[in-house]
Amino acid sequence: MRQYLILMSIGAAICWGAWFFVINSIDPKQAGVAGFIFFYASLFLSLTGTVSVIGFLIRRRMIRLDEAVFHHVKRTFRQGILISLMIIFGLLLLQARLLTWWNGTLLLLLFFVMEGILFTKRKYNNKDLAS
Repeated sequence: MRQYLILMSIGAAICWGAWFFVINSIDPKQAGVAGFIFFYASLFLSLTGTVSVIGFLIRRRMIRLDEAVFHHVKRTFRQGILISLMIIFGLLLLQARLLTWWNGTLLLLLFFVMEGILFTKRKYNNKDLAS
């Protein structure tokens, strides 16, 4: 666990450094699409690493069982990716001047549905429901 947290934290710090480098060195008016790709990719990776580490630490503090904590790494990483995607999509909508309160609400609901339905572990098989 310690190695995972150290490596993920170092990776997130490197990505934050890359994001600050992109902000300070790339002019959005001259960079074109490549500048926006670098901006959003570095922001996505840095947010994913940061949210994953913070989410794991919060979960670890709440659960307090050493053997069960390892099973939460996958879940917190997935949630980190989903939260980062939600932020990136929100920023893209904001950049296109399409973000309104109801678009933001729909975006938030979409990610809650994705987390709640598509990515949760099922304890039953679909064949059990058909019979």
